[in-house]
Amino acid sequence: MGGTEDKHPTGSGRPTSRDVARLAGVSHTAVSFVFNGRAEGNLSPATQERIRRAAAELGYRPDPVARGLRRRRTAVIGLVTDEIASSPFAGRLLRGAMETAWASEHLVLTIDSGGDPAKEDAAVAELLDRRVDGIIYAAMSLRRVRVPEGLHRTHSVLANCLPEDDSLPSVIPAERAGGRTAARLLLDEGHRRVAMVGGQEDIASVDRLRGFRDALRAEGITVPREWVVRTGGEIAGGYEGAMRVLDGAPDDRRPTGLFCYNDRVAAGALHAATRLGITVPGELSVVGYDDQEHMAAFLTPPLTTVALPHRAMGEVAARLLLDAIDTGRTPPATVRRLACPVVSRASVGPAPSR
Repeated sequence: MGGTEDKHPTGSGRPTSRDVARLAGVSHTAVSFVFNGRAEGNLSPATQERIRRAAAELGYRPDPVARGLRRRRTAVIGLVTDEIASSPFAGRLLRGAMETAWASEHLVLTIDSGGDPAKEDAAVAELLDRRVDGIIYAAMSLRRVRVPEGLHRTHSVLANCLPEDDSLPSVIPAERAGGRTAARLLLDEGHRRVAMVGGQEDIASVDRLRGFRDALRAEGITVPREWVVRTGGEIAGGYEGAMRVLDGAPDDRRPTGLFCYNDRVAAGALHAATRLGITVPGELSVVGYDDQEHMAAFLTPPLTTVALPHRAMGEVAARLLLDAIDTGRTPPATVRRLACPVVSRASVGPAPSR
């Protein structure tokens, strides 16, 4: 039952499992059972606890290389993503994956491909050469992706993207439900004249608009065609779109609520409202989407928004992957949709009485 960790001499350098056995008054095999996950059925709970207390007192940690050799694992998972450096949301997804992996005594080796398919294939090949236990492939904006070459040769899960060939499990935001949530924020405050600004013909835009219309339709409300304005996902697009639906319309004919494709679009819409002398939320309520760090909470007024569950996506993707590693069974190629929670601030208020 020996391993690499037992080569350290007692009393010098790193404590060994034999040191733990001596302190706990048990056999070296008993210590190995505890740290190799074989204690149940072989050792009493009291003996297991005595061994763990001795290990904690000595500051003993099993050698991950030796343990990996015994289990035919490395205790490392790979994470390949398209744009860590440039995305404001990457940190949340990475933290979720890393902390979940760490809780299961796994490290995460992360590679940013910059969105280059050749680099993605090379990154996966490099991770496979390093014998990682599994791989998460993450995109920083929801889309269908070409599955990188080699990803099917190990346990793999996609995060914030869908495979073009529907061949792997994926974890994504529940965007259509998020659109319904955004609409309800306005409807519950009495708004009936509402518009949607920003977005394009991508998966997120289409699903958010569908959910938005679902909620309005349930209340017997139809959004006029000219109040759904596709102007992209940046601040300038939000400003342009808001100006198109707000400028020049009499008070009783313009929207009292705006659902914006994302928080950058909402920032542009708030700027347009200020330019036109329309108060928020007194005369116009604005709902964003994403809960973008360092932005949403610092707008004037602070933005009520629907948050993308990036951290939760990292956590769930890592848990699915770790479960597959533990059981040896790849999860079915299904789609897990995670709720998009509301972050209430100050940009939504009751509909004006006019």
